Amino acid sequence: MSQTNANIVPTLRFFLVLILYNTIKKYKTMRIDKFLNSVNITKRRSVAQDMINNKVICINDKVVKASKNVEVGNIVSINYLNEVKKYKVLKIPTTKSTPKSLQAEYIKDVL
Repeated sequence: MSQTNANIVPTLRFFLVLILYNTIKKYKTMRIDKFLNSVNITKRRSVAQDMINNKVICINDKVVKASKNVEVGNIVSINYLNEVKKYKVLKIPTTKSTPKSLQAEYIKDVL
């Protein structure tokens, strides 16, 4: 009986470590179109995708596709007709949308 318990404990530890690793890894990045919508920069994901298709969204001064992942520390630039807005990514959201009151936790305006 003790041999069976000895085999189960390492297996449980392995699965707990695996679950923890996947949970942490899952929220390190997010697609740029989803990110813009989640942190309330755009009202809809389709608007973000349209902006990306028109090459007005940049990450670290490089024009990106909708499939590009955003990471903490990246600078997201939006090139409007009259101005350029830049945001630093502070945190990746874990939910589909965040309240506007919590927007400052996820992005910071860069001058």
